[in-house]
Amino acid sequence: MGSLSTESFDEFLDSLKQAGVVISNERELRERLAEAQRWRFAFTTLATNGRPLGIRFQDDSAGSNEDEIHRAFAQFQFPESMEVAFSASLYSER
Repeated sequence: MGSLSTESFDEFLDSLKQAGVVISNERELRERLAEAQRWRFAFTTLATNGRPLGIRFQDDSAGSNEDEIHRAFAQFQFPESMEVAFSASLYSER
């Protein structure tokens, strides 16, 4: 069961990257998600509070990837509120 969880967050992060999202300090993010029992909760926490650790997300596609980001969040069963907060944070520090 643990390896399935690992594959899931790896696949999720890869789908975000394919959508044009750049992840700063991706190694730290992946390590922390691998250690977490509930990786979705850990991702939510790190996406909103990870800046002191150097974990940041930026949109490299100038907003043309919103549908792909939505599909990733829906496929991995994140709440809509998390998707909205994540999308807003992509553009907050341009």
